[in-house]
Amino acid sequence: MLQLIKLELKKFKLGWYVKGAIIANILLTVIMCFVIYLAHSEGDLLITVYQDVYILIGASVRATFIVFASVLISKIVIEEYKNKTISLLFSYPVNRKKIIASKLLLIVSLTLITMMLSNIIVAGLFTIVNIYIPIVPFTLTVNRFLGEVINMVPFVIASAGMSLIPLYFGMRNHSVPVTITSSLIVVAIACSYNPEISLVTFIPLQIGLAVIGGAIAYLGIRNIEREDAV
Repeated sequence: MLQLIKLELKKFKLGWYVKGAIIANILLTVIMCFVIYLAHSEGDLLITVYQDVYILIGASVRATFIVFASVLISKIVIEEYKNKTISLLFSYPVNRKKIIASKLLLIVSLTLITMMLSNIIVAGLFTIVNIYIPIVPFTLTVNRFLGEVINMVPFVIASAGMSLIPLYFGMRNHSVPVTITSSLIVVAIACSYNPEISLVTFIPLQIGLAVIGGAIAYLGIRNIEREDAV
């Protein structure tokens, strides 16, 4: 399985993903600083305590990389079916289930790692900027930062799982646009942030969506032997 994952990495040359993640982190940091500063300057009560800062950052990071995951699904899975190159893979003396499982494991692993690192980077940069240019009227200390990073872990894991939901919609017609559009719907549901009804912090919903994503992956792997490659 590990060898298959390495082959997938070589095949798709994911340097674009790393570059995209770096650019996304920079943009997210700038946007978070601007939005939160603007909210306070206009008297918006959206951000009232330091936890709200990290919730907003976490929601933005997870939303961004759920969409990134849909692009990975499109490139690594959907386009293989659309271009019928998956037939060549299935002709090799390797179990089909292992081939698909390695692709999905690569997608989930990249999404999980990138989400976690991006949360740390964006939240860390915001905390550093706030020291020199006060954006929020309360102190963001190192201990608070570390505590919030730990709190982000279960949500990041859940988001990595739910990032597989677009696979179901994309595989129905082997459509890249549908795959990416469905990820936007997942983001709209899972990353909705409102002080009164904040779905992004409602862990039962996050876990439920992660379970759905896991079930879609499991069924996709289990049924692959019965499906036509084209």
